[in-house]
Amino acid sequence: MMQKTLPVLLLVLSNVFMTFAWYGHLKFPGAPLVKVILLSWGIALVEYCLAVPANRMGHAVYSAAELKTIQEVVTLAVFAGFSVLYLKEGLSINHLLGFALIALGAFVIFRSPF
Repeated sequence: MMQKTLPVLLLVLSNVFMTFAWYGHLKFPGAPLVKVILLSWGIALVEYCLAVPANRMGHAVYSAAELKTIQEVVTLAVFAGFSVLYLKEGLSINHLLGFALIALGAFVIFRSPF
């Protein structure tokens, strides 16, 4: 059980850091770009320290395609929460429908073969 869940938990944590690295600076449009880039690199380093072990451990129980699918779904979920809670931006019905279609794709990947 832990063998399947730990990689997913690490991917969630890594995505939180990566989302802050990529989008956290948007709340500070006046910050110098060089400063933002360097800070983002530092945050991304933490993300890599979580994502690489997650993928290495996860590959023992998931295929690479399944790991990528998990990562994409986690990324969208983390981003949706980040967008609403941190950036204070709403998600439109189009965003939600698009995310749902991606989730449907993930369902197909994890479904037993037809």
